Amino acid sequence: MKNPFQSRLMAGLFLAAAPLSVTGLFAADPAPAGTPAIAPTQKEAPDVPAIRRDKQGEPMAAFFEQHEKFLQRGQEGPIGVLFIGDSITAGWIMARDVWTKYYGNLQPANFGIGGDRTQNVLWRIENGELGGISPKVVVLLIGVNNGRDPRVTDGIRKVVAAIQAKLPETKVLLLGIFPYGASPTDPPWIAAARQHIARVNEELAGLDDGKRVRFLDIGSKFLDDSGHIRAEIMPDGLHPAVPGYQIWAEAMQPLLEEMLAADKPAQGS
Repeated sequence: MKNPFQSRLMAGLFLAAAPLSVTGLFAADPAPAGTPAIAPTQKEAPDVPAIRRDKQGEPMAAFFEQHEKFLQRGQEGPIGVLFIGDSITAGWIMARDVWTKYYGNLQPANFGIGGDRTQNVLWRIENGELGGISPKVVVLLIGVNNGRDPRVTDGIRKVVAAIQAKLPETKVLLLGIFPYGASPTDPPWIAAARQHIARVNEELAGLDDGKRVRFLDIGSKFLDDSGHIRAEIMPDGLHPAVPGYQIWAEAMQPLLEEMLAADKPAQGS
């Protein structure tokens, strides 16, 4: 019998595998040799809800199928901790034992879809994925598929605001965008891409109010002393393998426990 957690997430993980490689993050025309790759400004604004479309511009059926499954999950039972994001979030299916160890007793759910950008998550939120649920904490990781669009911070801010509007009693654990690229200097544009991530994460840190929204940047945990990402952590320099998810879980656990404990009544009260 197929594990329902596995069946829901496998489709989300591989929904858009091609755009999720490191080289595929920037789908611009090939640049002359030696020229850093720069993501073109997207036609869709990161802070405006938008559906996923295929290369022909047609609505992507698999995106809507995953959306419907998430709506169904919301009706199946309580959700204590909800993960929202793209393939990096959906990929928890590859680390089931880690997921169960850290979140199995928290009534978890995973609403990750491979290839999603901020605008796609906004559309999903505005179209019912947070309806009828009341998680204690939403763990949000999104933005890497927006490439180096300078407006990505606006998109992430809008996603956080949308979660708060739909779930006013829920806390948001906002994760900084993870670093990518096995080498910090090869290909040459990786250095600029990592600098972009650092700027975005610095801006996102300002959303941490110490109460309803907490920000956590664990990116350095994936890097060695020379700034490289080892293959056993992220085989393609972007998506975590099981050891990468173990790093994520360990790094996030203290803050997640703090956020969950803050909602528990004091003993004797």
